[in-house]
Formats: sequence, structure tokens, C-alpha cells
Amino acid sequence: MPVAIITGASKGLGQALGAALARRGWDLVLDARTAPVLEASAEELRRHGTRVRAVPGDVTDARHRAGLVSAARELGGSLDLLVSNASALGAEPLVRLEDLPVAGLRAALETNVVAALGLVQEALPLLRAGEPGAVVAVSSDAAAEAYETWGGYGASKAALDLLAAVLAVEEPELRVWAVDPGDMRTDLYAAAVPDDDGPRPAPDDVVPGFLRLLDERPPSGRYAAQAQAQTQAQAQAQAQAQAAGR
Repeated sequence: MPVAIITGASKGLGQALGAALARRGWDLVLDARTAPVLEASAEELRRHGTRVRAVPGDVTDARHRAGLVSAARELGGSLDLLVSNASALGAEPLVRLEDLPVAGLRAALETNVVAALGLVQEALPLLRAGEPGAVVAVSSDAAAEAYETWGGYGASKAALDLLAAVLAVEEPELRVWAVDPGDMRTDLYAAAVPDDDGPRPAPDDVVPGFLRLLDERPPSGRYAAQAQAQTQAQAQAQAQAQAAGR
């Protein structure tokens, strides 16, 4: 069975992606900081008959990152997918740059960039071991667009995007995708902008875009998950219409 590591997997996008992969028979290593919530999520995914390892901890801890890769090694001799989804905002709620604590920016960079690179470094031998694996860096449109109050978080995601792009050049056998999921109805977004209660897609609605990348394995690069999901839905609808017309 294919093996994936997903960070930030106790809720939100990480949980939704883990559930989708479990339904496909993937074995999973899941990370989050809150052990009881993570274990409850893992137990739910085990109902699909897949092996799930819940490894609570903080991705900024090198020993924890080594533990995630060790758990993946125990599940199989290689790693098929590494998803860096754990994120820190730098300030909750988000604030203008003039008010952004420097310590908060450091925390965002440490979680969103440094830890993501450290996990890739730890996992590279497993990613290279079987069929070349894939790395997904969960990005944001704030990495490419200038939005008021999103400067610190956006800067960290822009740095993550560049690391992903360079990794793709240095590891051409791998697939390295920086994926912008778009705004979603998650605790992270609520913490970032608590007064914004406008309608947003649930993480489950965005996951098909990630699955399409895994299915089609396009070249390494930056992708928008919502656009991928919409294209996939349109293709499925067209195929169903053609089948009905036969």
C-alpha cells in the first residue's frame, strides 16, 4: 500500500485529505500537536481498514520530524507522499506589519518554512527509495498577492513556495507541488480573520484537487486546488453525460 505523511492532520484540510487517502487504501502517518484530537482522527480513519500511525508533536522539533519518518519507514520501505500542511499564522488575529510581533514572524517562518524543509531533508531517502514520491507544500494565495494584514503569513508561504520550486529542480525524479487550497472554512482561517464569516468551501470540497494531482502527476509546480477540483468535476460531469447519451 502507498504511504503518506501528513502534518497538521487532526482537523481541517489535513484531516480531510487523510480521510480521502484512507478511503483509497493508503497507509498514513499523521501529525498534530494535540494528542487526543489527533488520536481520535486517526481512529476514525482506521475504520477504512488502513494502517494509521498518530504521532503527536510539534514539527519544529527535529526529533519529532525524525519520529514521523521512522513511523513511515515501519509502514513500508518507501514514502509515496509527504504533505507539509501544518501552519502558523504569526499573529491571531492577523495584524498589519507595523503591529506584527517579530517573534510571531519567527514562529511562522519556523513552522511554515524551516520545519517543512527539515521534514523533507529527513524524508528524502524514503521518497527516493521506491517509485519516486511526491511532496506537497500547502501554500496560500497570500504568498503571491498583497493582502492587508497577511504580510507575515504570506511571506512565510512565499518562502515555502520558493523552497518547493528549488527542490523540484534539485530532485527532478520527484513531484513537488506547491498547492494553494484557497480560503476554506477552517479553524485557521477563523483565527486569522475572526470577523469574516462569509461563505467558504469546506476542506472536503477542496480535497479532489489534491487527489487529481496524485492521479495525473503533472509536472512539479504551483497549483490551485480549487481550480483542479472544478476541472475534475467538469470532466466527470461530461463523462457522465456522454455515457448517458450512448
